Formats: sequence, C-alpha cells, structure tokens
Amino acid sequence: MPTTSAPHPQAPPKPTWDPRDPVRPLLRPTIRIRLTLLYGGMFLIAGILLLSIIYLFTAQALSDSAAHLPFKIVEGKVQPTTSWCELPVQGTGEQFNDAVSVCLQYQSDRALEDLLRRSLFALLGLSIIAFAFGYAMAGRVLSPLGRITRTARQVAGSDLARRIELDGPDDELKELADTFDEMLERLERAFTAQQRFVANASHELRTPLAINRTLLEVHLSDPGAPVELQQLGKTLLATNERSEQLVEGLLLLARSDNQIIERKAVDLAEVADRAIDQTHAEALAKGVEIRGERGPAVVQGNGVLLERIALNLLQNAVRYNVPEGGWVQVDTEAQHGQAVLVVSNTGPVVPAYEIDNLFEPFRRLRQERTGSDKGVGLGLSIARSVARAHGGRIIAEPREGGGLVMRVTLPI
Repeated sequence: MPTTSAPHPQAPPKPTWDPRDPVRPLLRPTIRIRLTLLYGGMFLIAGILLLSIIYLFTAQALSDSAAHLPFKIVEGKVQPTTSWCELPVQGTGEQFNDAVSVCLQYQSDRALEDLLRRSLFALLGLSIIAFAFGYAMAGRVLSPLGRITRTARQVAGSDLARRIELDGPDDELKELADTFDEMLERLERAFTAQQRFVANASHELRTPLAINRTLLEVHLSDPGAPVELQQLGKTLLATNERSEQLVEGLLLLARSDNQIIERKAVDLAEVADRAIDQTHAEALAKGVEIRGERGPAVVQGNGVLLERIALNLLQNAVRYNVPEGGWVQVDTEAQHGQAVLVVSNTGPVVPAYEIDNLFEPFRRLRQERTGSDKGVGLGLSIARSVARAHGGRIIAEPREGGGLVMRVTLPI
C-alpha cells in the first residue's frame, strides 16, 4: 500500500523589523510633529484672534450706523442729519424711498471701508507678532542643529574628543546627534590607534638605529681601518643618520597631532631667536643672510613644539635658497589678537599649485625624495600639525622673484 509523506510545514516568514531595535511609541515627539503642532497651533491662534477682532469691528460699525442715521423724523417729516444725505422736499413716495436707499447705501459703504481699513491694520499687527513669535519658537526648536554645527566646527579644529550628547525627545535631531557622536567615537579610536602605531613603530626603530650608529662610529674611530672601509662606514653613517631623522620626525608628527593640554606662556620672538641660533652655522656655510625684526608675541602653548615650527621653517628657508646672495627674513609681531611669525626667503620660483603639496609628508618641490641633504620631507608637515594643535594655521605664498613667504598665526 503506497504511503504518502506528510507535507513539510512551511517556515514562518522572516520579520521585516529588527528585533534588537527598542520598541518605540506610535506617535513619537519627532521634530516634524513638533513643528506641525507649533505652526498649526500658531495659525489657529492667529485665525481666532483675527476673527475675534473682525467681529468686534463689525459690531462696532453696526452700532455706529444705528446710532448715526443719515436722517431723522421731526414732527412727522423726514429730515437729513448729514450733508451727504439729500432728501427731496416734495415728491412722490417712490422718489423719497429711492433717496433714502441711496443714503443708507452710502452709509453702508463707508462702514465697510472703515471695517476693511481696521481689519488690514489688525492683520498687519498680527502678522508682525506671528513672524516674531514663529522666529523665536523656530530657533528654540532648531537649537539642537546649532549645537551639532558648533561641535562639528570644534571637531574640524582637530578636537575629536568633542561630543554633542544631545538630550531631549527621541526625534530625528537626537538620532542625527547620536549618529554623529558614534562616528566621532570611531574616528577618535582610528586616529588614536594610528598615532599609537606610528609612535610605537618609530620608538622601536630608534634602538637598532642607535646601535648601528654606535658600531659605525667605533669602526670609524679605528685608525688602522682601510680607506675603503672608512668610506663605506661614512656612507652607512650618513644613511643611518637620515633614518634617525625620519624616525624622530615621525615621533614628533605623531605627538603634534594631539591637542596641547599643558600650555605655558611662550614668546615667539624668543622661539625665533633660538631657531636662528641653531641654524646660524648652516646659513653661514651656504652664504645666506638671516635678518628681520622680532617683536614680542606671547602665546599659550608648548615651547618645544613651537620652537620646532620656527626651526623647520627656518631650515627650509636656508636649504631651499639661491646659491649666492640669498637671505631669510624672520619677523614676529602681535596683531589683531593673534601672534604672527613670518619667514620669507629668496629661492627658486615656486608655482602656486605646488604650495599644498609641500605640506604633505615626504613631499618636496620637484619630487626630491632620495639622495638629498635637505631633510626627510616631514618639516612642513610637522609645522602644520603643531600649528593646528595650538589652534593656529600656516599659510604659504609664493614670493615675487622666487622663494616663499610662510605666515604662522596663533591665537594669543
């Protein structure tokens, strides 16, 4: 006897909603509902007020019309009471009725004109009040957007620790603020991990480089070493020194990307003088004159990092200069609530479209990367990073005739 298999039960349909989402009420106090209630309520109140005012004006007009008729009856005769109401002295009843109708129509027209004029003034007054009230209430309802915008501007200044933390009803604005906070948290973790990796990797590289330098210096100090070995040792020592500069630059770049927490009063004039002292020998060897006027310009920041800005800009100005008769001008001053450091120099002509590339790590003019004695390509990147960490900025402009003008502005 053939057997029939029982039909397989169908699997239940998958839910279209995420069971992990919290259950929300059907009518949430969203920004759309709040704006709808606000402007709908304002329109209703304004309509009620306008209707009430028109009703009062109409009642007053009817009362005035009843109290001031254009004619009156004296001893059985109808006499006009106004100059614009003309009644026939003698005539038929039809002529008299027509004249009375004209007077009443004229009085009605005057009452309607007066009512219209008053209603227009009332509408104008209510419109001004409604616009002012609506502007104030809209600003109050949309104030979370201003808070989100201010936080975004602070984050744009490299302060990823900022959060909106918006409280209030669970509406679209709060969802936007919470999403923005989550994005900032992920960005902060990513940047922190990146900086920690660079710092750790650079720190781990310093030890073998220091050992290599020590071994090379020991071998080079041996007077009995062959000439070929000494030449090779000098080449390796120069390469090792370049690698150490790169590692130190990466360490400083990772450090300067963070916001400066401990700040002290630092005079940019003193910072510039110290940088000039450290660059004086190199400038003298290249025949570059260092000049300028350094006025007091005190800022709150880290003196070591600010000195690195001046030193990097000054070294670039000396190294990228003309072979003969070159100069570097270093000026500091305080103006318009900001401390300004300006480093300008003679040198090769720099195209305007190359300016932004100069601030990128390992980028130099005309793509110099290896075999150069002008650094490792991190100087301007470090200077820009330090300036941002202090709430300032660096602007580079091509100088007429060749060279650059570097302007550092920092808040006082």
